[in-house]
This record gives sequence, C-alpha cells and structure tokens, in this order.
Amino acid sequence: MLERRLGAPLFDRDRQGVLLTPVGAALLPHARRVLADWDAAWQAAERAKAEQQAILVVGMSTSPGRGGLLPAIRSRFTGTHPAATVKLRQVSWEDPTAGLAGGASDVAFVWLPLPEPDRYRWVVVAVEPRRVAMPDTHPLAGRDVVDFADLLDEPFLALPESAGQLRDYWLALDARGGRPPRIDAEIAGTGETYEALVDGRGVCLLAAGSAPLLTLGGVVTRPVRGISPSQLALAWRADDRRPLVHDYARAASQAAMATAAATAATAATATG
Repeated sequence: MLERRLGAPLFDRDRQGVLLTPVGAALLPHARRVLADWDAAWQAAERAKAEQQAILVVGMSTSPGRGGLLPAIRSRFTGTHPAATVKLRQVSWEDPTAGLAGGASDVAFVWLPLPEPDRYRWVVVAVEPRRVAMPDTHPLAGRDVVDFADLLDEPFLALPESAGQLRDYWLALDARGGRPPRIDAEIAGTGETYEALVDGRGVCLLAAGSAPLLTLGGVVTRPVRGISPSQLALAWRADDRRPLVHDYARAASQAAMATAAATAATAATATG
C-alpha cells in the first residue's frame, strides 16, 4: 500500500532475500522516527488514561470546608480529570503535614508554617484571623475582643510536640516576648479540643473558619488583638510531578481566588 501511494518500490525482492531500494533507504530513517514518536505518544496516552482513573488522596487535619471551598475545588478538578477518584483522609494533628511527609497523602490541607518547607510546595487557600477559644464561663468571655497580652498567663492547650513549628505557632510564641507558655494539656483533634475546653483545662488559639467546629455549647471564641492571621494552604511534595497533583493544586488556587473575590464583593456591597 505504501509503495502504491509513493509510486515507487521500497524493496528489491528475489529468491535470495529482500533489499532496500534507494527510495526505501531514503524513507527508512524517517519511518523509524515516526514509529518512535508513535510509541512515545501511545505511552503518553496510556499514562494520561491511568492518571484520569487514578485515586488522589487528600489529607487534612482540619476541615477545609470554608465558604464552599472543597466543592469549588472538586468541580474544577473533575472537569480536567472526570474519571479520577478523590479520597479525603483525616490525619491527627500529631502530623503537621497531614500525611504528606510519610506519603500517605498526595496533597494535603495544612496550616503554615510547614516543617522542612523545602520538601514541599503549596498555595494559600485561606487567610483568617486567629481567635481564642475558651469556656463560656471564662472571665474574658464577656469581651468583644481580647488582647493577646491578657492571655500570656492563661493555661493553653497545645498541639503535640511532634507538630514542631506548628505547635509554636498556635501558642503564638512570636508574640510572647520570650515568656514561655503555660501548657496544661495537649490536643490532637477537634473532639479532644472541645472536651478540654469544656473541662476548663485551658484556652487555645484557632483560625476564625474553625470556630464553628468548637462552639457547640459551653465554648465561645473571641477575636484576638496583637497576633498575625493564620494561613491555610494546599500543599504537595516538591518532587511530585504528577499532573493529577498539579491539576488539583491549580484547581485549589483558582477556587481560593474565586472565593476571595466573592467575599470582597459581598463586603463591598455591605459597606456600600
């Protein structure tokens, strides 16, 4: 068929064998490149099919369900990978990377700062002021805003020591002027935190978006003056080049920008 289309023979055929004609010899290197390119294209297509059908494990130690963030990410991600399965995995606060460090998660919603930051890449999906949670019987519970200076002598609930820098961050060590915190209990999850607060074992800092998880009765949260806002990020390992991972990160970035724009527009309407 190829010879007919070219209008010239590619082989000299006789009883002793087959030899290339000058036309066949001229075509041979190009044919080899075409076949090599086809093999590469086939393998790329197979990888893409496998990635579309793959499972992406999303780790989290705190629910990222802020203003519809998760559904917004999911809708964008499934538009690119309709056959992919996304599995959400709850991880104890003992692991500040929410499963990334050990490979149990492919991507993870984490609070900054991350330990060993050079190992990871991330996009910030929410910036929220930190609040203080306390029993509703606490002497400071009647205030509209609490100065962090008034919390320096309070007993605090702390993340496990394995949380490293994140433990220090939620104790606001950078705002204590060198005064060590008083730690009365360690907490590794939302349930433990609520029980410790109700039991009067201390107070704790948390992101504003997490306040509804703890204000279930007997606990209140108040804005804190004098400390920086918190940053929730979607992170992945720096050496992970899979399109599935990077497309999820891209979806998270787009969803976060859309959420921020909607929030700003609502605020502008309210003040206008």
